[in-house]
Amino acid sequence: MASPRIIHIELDEATILWRSADIEQERRIAIFDLIEENLFKPLRAWEAGHQGPYRLKLAVDDGRLTLEVSDEEGQLLEQLVLGLGRFRRPIRDYFAICDSYYQAIRKATAAEIETIDMARRGVHNEAAEMLLERLEGKVETDHATARRLFTLICVLHIRG
Repeated sequence: MASPRIIHIELDEATILWRSADIEQERRIAIFDLIEENLFKPLRAWEAGHQGPYRLKLAVDDGRLTLEVSDEEGQLLEQLVLGLGRFRRPIRDYFAICDSYYQAIRKATAAEIETIDMARRGVHNEAAEMLLERLEGKVETDHATARRLFTLICVLHIRG
């Protein structure tokens, strides 16, 4: 039975130099939510008869995102490489807003926290749309999956 979804996700730990407790929590939540509900259909693998489920490894190297798509047993099916130049600003904005959000949680009013969270969701949604555009013709996915993948891409950009 075809299952166009991710069942396991791995981040290249060599890429991640440092992460705070807040970022680690974001990573855990994004991975948990992604595994629970996602749509991920790598088109070349699908057309070659590999119809999921999939294992996915994400890494960032030299300004490019590498997505290694494997079958259930870990056999590499395809590797996608995406330039991340267009994502520099959304990643920077997302980090800045997240930092404000984490600080606000500790000492701001509920209204201030809600305002920051709305801005954070806006940046997140725009970046998810950009990711959907970059994956077009390569991977069929949905907005919720793209949002969670963007969170993980951000985690891979942490430099300390």
